[in-house]
Order: sequence, then C-alpha cells, then structure tokens
Amino acid sequence: MNAKKTQQPVAMVTGGSRGIGLAVSRRLLADGFQLSILGTKPAEAIGDTLAELSQAGSVAYTQGDLGAAEDRARYLAGTLERFGRIDLLVNNAGVAPLVRADVLEMSEASYDRVMAINLKGPVFLSQLVARQMLNQPLRSDGLRGSIVVISSVSANTVSTSRAEYCLSKAGLSMLTQILAARLAEDAIPVYEIRPGIIQTDMTAGVRQVYDSQIAAGVFPMKRWGQPEDVADAVALLASGQLRYSTGDCLHVDGGFHIRRL
Repeated sequence: MNAKKTQQPVAMVTGGSRGIGLAVSRRLLADGFQLSILGTKPAEAIGDTLAELSQAGSVAYTQGDLGAAEDRARYLAGTLERFGRIDLLVNNAGVAPLVRADVLEMSEASYDRVMAINLKGPVFLSQLVARQMLNQPLRSDGLRGSIVVISSVSANTVSTSRAEYCLSKAGLSMLTQILAARLAEDAIPVYEIRPGIIQTDMTAGVRQVYDSQIAAGVFPMKRWGQPEDVADAVALLASGQLRYSTGDCLHVDGGFHIRRL
C-alpha cells in the first residue's frame, strides 16, 4: 500500500532509535502512527532495532546530523516523499558534553557541539516542519499537526559542570513558548516535556550519584524515571485531546520540580 494514501498519522522523531527516543518510537507505532526517524548511525548498524520497529508499523530512517542544515532538509524531504505529510514532530535528540567540566573550564568546542545538536537543530527543524504543517489542511480534530519539545530538568536546574547542556535545555523551553505563541492561531499546538533523571545510557556513567539522591528523597517519587514514562507523556500530547492547550510544560520528573521546605 502506498503510504501517502493511508489515513494513518505521521510522526517525525529525532534520535528515535535509542534511549528515550526509542521508547517514544515504540509507543507512537503502537498508537497507530507511521514513523520517520533521524539518527546518527548508518541504518545497517541499527538493523535489529529498525527491524523490530518495522514489525509494528511503517518506519522510515534517515541518517544525519541534526546540527547540519542539509541533513535537516534531507530528513524533511525524505519524510514527505515516503508519507506525504507530517502530523507530529518530536524534538528528542540531544547530547551531553563529552567531558563534564566546570563552567570556568568549559571549551568553546564543547559548547558549539552541544548547542548545535540540542538547540540549533531543533530550532531550525521545527521551522521547516512548521512551514510544512501550515500548508496542510485542518484535520478532523481541528488541528494541522503538533510539535513536542523534549527538554530536561536542566532547563531550570543548574549543573555547574554541564553549563552548555543546561543552556541548551533552557533554550528549548523558550523555543516552546515562542513556537506556541506563533503557531497557536494556525492550529498547531506546541508542548514541552521536561524529563527528570531517566535511566538511559546518558545517565549510566553517574548512576551511583543519582541512586544516592533518589534514596535521599531528592525526588518525591523514589525511583528512576524510565524512557517509557516520557513516551507516555508524548502519547498524551500527540493524542489530539488537548486542543485548547499550547505552550504547556509537562514535568516527567517524579515531582522534582515541586518546591519544598
């Protein structure tokens, strides 16, 4: 069947083949979405993952660098060639600093790398996708599509050894507000999901630190967050059931954001 002629919604998920992104991909496929993933590895290097996802639904994969304009354009073009439209963009891909360094020792190279992937890429991919959505007719639910930005508790929680990461995530939070304000009258809601400490390969190297914090009650819900917790939040925002909401931030952090004495 030609995917362009089906009525299934289409989701773009950056970094959708590992960690939080993989959980999001699985959930969206289970919810009936067709899926277009952007990742950095060659398709053959993640063949098992793509085969698993493809068993659950229609999946396209683009290898590329989110920080590169030509790769973003190719990702969008490939998605439209395969599926014909976009119903959801999940800005998920992100990287940590290669080295945790005090802000007074942070290098420009590290800053440039993190900001290019974590902030610049989502800004300009969202721009491309929003332009496409503006050209799409209203769906039966009254929307043209939606955008979900996955940030982090680091958007407003300081880590002096990861300044570039915190700055990039704070920028994503503001990006959500800007896009929500711009696209509200065009029936394209934009949301932020702010995960807490999620058990992925990014946090594996500091597991003992977070284990201790969880045990000490830093997080009201005394457990690690799982990628599926974030995927559930994406599914809610992608469901079309929040048609009179935009610009909202959904915390998936075990209550960490609650101010307590």
